[in-house]
Amino acid sequence: MGDTGASLGRPRVHLRQTDSTNNRARELALTGAPHGTAVTAAEQSAGRGRQGRTWIAPPGSALLCSLVLRDPPKLLSLIAGVAVCDVLGAHARVKWPNDVVTGHELAKLAGILVEGRPQEGWAVLGIGLNVAVRIAELPSDLRDRAASLELAPRAIEPTFQRLLEALRRRLTEPSETVLEAWRTRDALRGRDISWAQSKDVPRSRGRAEGIDREGHLLVRLDSGGQTSLSAGEVHLSLDG
Repeated sequence: MGDTGASLGRPRVHLRQTDSTNNRARELALTGAPHGTAVTAAEQSAGRGRQGRTWIAPPGSALLCSLVLRDPPKLLSLIAGVAVCDVLGAHARVKWPNDVVTGHELAKLAGILVEGRPQEGWAVLGIGLNVAVRIAELPSDLRDRAASLELAPRAIEPTFQRLLEALRRRLTEPSETVLEAWRTRDALRGRDISWAQSKDVPRSRGRAEGIDREGHLLVRLDSGGQTSLSAGEVHLSLDG
C-alpha cells in the first residue's frame, strides 16, 4: 500500500460547493493524483451513498471529504468505519456495511462510500459526517433517522484532522486488529433484520451474528441455517 503516514490528506483541494467530493477525487485519481490526496467541500449538491442513495446536509454543517488511496486494503470500508468511531467516541457504532450510528434507533451520524478501480490499484474513500447539522433543520422525513454532533461549524476542520490521524493509524494495522475493533462496535449483532437481493424480490429474514474475515455479514436465518451477505448485493433493513 502507499505511504499511509504523513501524506494522508495532502495535497488537498477544498471547494465551497461541488456536486460530490467523490466525483472530484475520482477525477484526480484518474489523472494520477498521489496517494493521500484529499477533496473537501462546504456543500454538495449531489452527495450520495450506497446504491444511489443521496446524502443531504445544509451548507457548512457537515464534514464532506474524499481521499484518494493507492493500493487500498481489502477491508477499507470497515477500516473507515472504525476510524470514524475512534473520532466520535464510545457512543458511535457501525451499522453494516457502511453507516456510523448512535442510540437504540441507530440514527445515522456518518456515511462511508468506497469507489474505485481495484484493477488499477486505487480507490476513493468518501466520508460524510454530521458535525454541525441541526436535526430540526433537516427535511421532516430525515429527522428520525439522522443524528449530529451539533457542534459549531468551526469544529469541522479539527474533526477532519482527527479523522485523518485515526485513518493513518488504522490503515497500518493488521486485518485481525481491525476486524476485532469493528466487532466491538457492531450495531446489528443480535438484531432481527431483513434483506433482498433487489427491491423487486421477496425479503429474507434472520438475526445478525457479526462479520466474517472478509467483512461479510453473518445471519442466522429464520428458516434455519446461516448465510453470509455481501455489501454490494443486499438492500438491508431492521425488522420490527
